[in-house]
Amino acid sequence: MLFNSPEFVFAFLPLTLAGFFLFGRLSRSLALAWLVAASVLFYAWWNPLNLLILGVSLAVNFLFAIQIRRLAPLPERALLRRATLIAGIVFNLVFLGYFKYSNFIQSSFNDAFGTQFVLEQVILPLGISFITFQKIAFLIDVHARRVEAFTFREFLLFVLFFPQLIAGPIVHYREMMPQFASNPCRFDPTALAAGLTLFCFGLFKKTVLADGIAVHVSPIYAQAAAGGDISFFSAWAAAIGFTLQIYFDFSGYSDMALGLARCVGIRLPLNFDSPLKASSIIDFWLRWHVTLTRFLTAYIYNPLTLALTRRRVAQKLPLLGSSKAGIGTFLQLLAGPTLLTMLISGVWHGAGYLFVLWGLLHGIYLVINHAWRLTVRKRAKNAARYARVMAPIGFVLTFVAVAVAMVLFRSTTVAGAGEVLAGLVGLNGVALPRGLVEPLGIAGALPFVTLDDAGVTDFIVRNAWVVALFLIATLAPNSLQIMSRFEPALDAGQRAAHTKAAARFAWQPNFAWALVVAVTASAAILRLSAESEFLYWQF
Repeated sequence: MLFNSPEFVFAFLPLTLAGFFLFGRLSRSLALAWLVAASVLFYAWWNPLNLLILGVSLAVNFLFAIQIRRLAPLPERALLRRATLIAGIVFNLVFLGYFKYSNFIQSSFNDAFGTQFVLEQVILPLGISFITFQKIAFLIDVHARRVEAFTFREFLLFVLFFPQLIAGPIVHYREMMPQFASNPCRFDPTALAAGLTLFCFGLFKKTVLADGIAVHVSPIYAQAAAGGDISFFSAWAAAIGFTLQIYFDFSGYSDMALGLARCVGIRLPLNFDSPLKASSIIDFWLRWHVTLTRFLTAYIYNPLTLALTRRRVAQKLPLLGSSKAGIGTFLQLLAGPTLLTMLISGVWHGAGYLFVLWGLLHGIYLVINHAWRLTVRKRAKNAARYARVMAPIGFVLTFVAVAVAMVLFRSTTVAGAGEVLAGLVGLNGVALPRGLVEPLGIAGALPFVTLDDAGVTDFIVRNAWVVALFLIATLAPNSLQIMSRFEPALDAGQRAAHTKAAARFAWQPNFAWALVVAVTASAAILRLSAESEFLYWQF
């Protein structure tokens, strides 16, 4: 079931909220049990077999967690406890690997060795990557004794809570379950109004903005996949257009997830914070998919860097920041862990060569950014002047770098990605619609431009969409800023910049805002019947 489906908006959501508040008047335990039951239905709606697959994983992970907790008071069994944790992590990785990467591994093996092995198509359960990372984090937290008390119902509620079940955010047990434990499960008109407002914002972003530009972007990638040449302007429309499409797709989903949780008195962690306003690729990853960055940093990058640092200390080698640190230190302690972490990020996003390349490219971006910070920026004599000069330059470079990488993310074939990338640098020529250039009488002044028979209206509308969405993404206050007074997410107040525009458009539960939300919701609902899916649900 999708958040932007009629059955969710008009049936599942109102019935779930009504049941939650009704049971909440009787018993908090009944209300939370209702949430678990609703979440099970939500997950099973698409394909009941998904629930069976997920159920096996949940049962095994709970047993691992129970065993790890049972061994915690026994210091003499520390080795067995650690082995149990490793076994649990391996189980989750194998589980994820089988369902998500079996077909990719088989096709890669055939490509490498010229074999013709055939594997029946494996069913990919919805949200398996998000759910797997969440369970791994839970086992690690139990092992570290950050989580010591839990029941099976609490574990189910933690994993299955429907607002974040399919596409995140990736949450920690210790930041969610205290909220459920203290939740009165009673009707709160302000929380419900704030939550529904956020949901409507997100639904509008998804159905009107993301899906609106998708119809102009997808044909370009389809043409590239079919082997057609993509000219300069079309290539940039494809790169920037898809960047904006996935931006509003993921931003819309994040708003809806936050809003749905807020309706029942729960705050999910912030997961999206205007990443296209970033002035560096490091800043971009602190704003884009925040909880994934948090997970990768905490459980991959930091442990790897710490182990390498300890090794260098034992060998009495210089560390980063020391006067004797050189390129070898940088490569080993920063570049290597960064590239590996982003490679894993790419593989996590999808089973395919292009996702691997996308992750590695972002790793290279980050390494370059870190190198710049350790050399050029560190030596800047006037920090304020440096920031004034470099902020706009960094913004442009970051946006272009992200858009170019998104070509790899969106393309369905390596050859198709190559066609779009070639078009970005003009290798496929620069073409404009004949009907646009000839009436202006400037064809002779553009010797490097070829004229084609593409539709003028399509060209203008496509680029108008790109410009409009770019301005919204980079200039308008985001949902967290508009809703900041009502704490839409965990730590949102610390992250949201309180700009004049955000203060001017700050949400209040009043008639004016009710009218704005009604218009927004109406526009979004009118688009519910359009063909659409969340890009991040496939992960």
